[in-house]
Amino acid sequence: MKSFNVPEFYRSPIISKVKQFRKLQDPRKKDNSPTVLDYGPVKYYIARHFGFCYGVENAIEIAFRALDENPGKRIYLLSEMIHNPSVNRDLTERGVLFLQDTLGKQLISFDKLTQEDIVMIPAFGAPLQLLELLKQKGIETKSYNTTCPFVERVWKKSEQIGKTEHTIIIHGKYNHEETRSTFSRSAIDSEAVIVVRDMEESKRLADYILGNKTQQQFEIEFKGKYTPGFEVAKHFQKIGVINQTTMLATETEEIASFFKSVLIKKFGEQNIKNHFSDTNDTLCYATNENQDACYGLLETDADLAIVIGGYNSSNTSHLVELCEKKFPTYFISSEQEIESNITIHHFDYPNKKMVTTNNFLGKNNDLKIIITSGASCPDSLLDQVINKLNKLVGNTKNTEDVLIALKTFNN
Repeated sequence: MKSFNVPEFYRSPIISKVKQFRKLQDPRKKDNSPTVLDYGPVKYYIARHFGFCYGVENAIEIAFRALDENPGKRIYLLSEMIHNPSVNRDLTERGVLFLQDTLGKQLISFDKLTQEDIVMIPAFGAPLQLLELLKQKGIETKSYNTTCPFVERVWKKSEQIGKTEHTIIIHGKYNHEETRSTFSRSAIDSEAVIVVRDMEESKRLADYILGNKTQQQFEIEFKGKYTPGFEVAKHFQKIGVINQTTMLATETEEIASFFKSVLIKKFGEQNIKNHFSDTNDTLCYATNENQDACYGLLETDADLAIVIGGYNSSNTSHLVELCEKKFPTYFISSEQEIESNITIHHFDYPNKKMVTTNNFLGKNNDLKIIITSGASCPDSLLDQVINKLNKLVGNTKNTEDVLIALKTFNN
């Protein structure tokens, strides 16, 4: 796989050696057990896969290249390049300005843009309407388009099934940048498109596919999540499911299988190939790997889990959901949220608010802590969290000695 020119300050002395060790020890990525760093009074269980993915490294390389190649020019990002506050802060400190927030709210008017300005497209892509607006202003976006190739692969699948007149169901968060970008293209590819957030919404949508609810009920229940002119009696004859690449992979597969079963009920199993398009190859490899590695973490007997990433990061939030199935889990953006050896400030993702937990370590000896991060999180942040925790726990082994004794956890 291609390697990227990512700034050195995103690398790390600890995590880089962990990744190098696992690459040599498990080159075919068959082992999802974590790596154990034994510091004596505290052991860290490091996920097999985590951190910067191909798409994020690609985006960072392009963004910093844009800065190097355009001194003195005004450089904008359409919105956050990726969902990580550290990376976005690094860019803004170097003069990059955001035109919109993550929900599409305008921060800087497009009226202020000129042909001389540089506008970068984020890793999530951009809705076609915005690209057309920039084109009309004479702004060329191809050179600094950081759209993830795996997002573009979803768009190609959307085009493919749209040509066969399938209604497209997108598994995603309807207000997420990537889903908005995918929706705009799917609306060109297919006559009808709708977004579902989860299995619960999928089951509600099934009532319309089977004719159990009316058009009027549909328009109320799914307002803002479907293309204009969507007709439940007409547009549920053929279906294909694609996804926001950062969603929980197992859930996308479950939703696709569910809709296939609904169409079998409606049209019969012998006719299913005429009504359902198999699209499971739109799942992102990095999302899959990180989530599979998280299942490996669930096999340990750790005391708690710390997940590091941006609070608006979809893929990170799903790692939190998985860890919460077994462990007290703390979602933080950096080591700064760890105030002391008893107090941590962390993000309550379901309720979208910061909370404080006291006595989160519970004990000072023989601690077992899971560490993982989202696909947009620099490895350097994991180093900083480990170093902060070591300082608070006290009497830990020297990092150099720990890395020499590096070993893989075994049940």
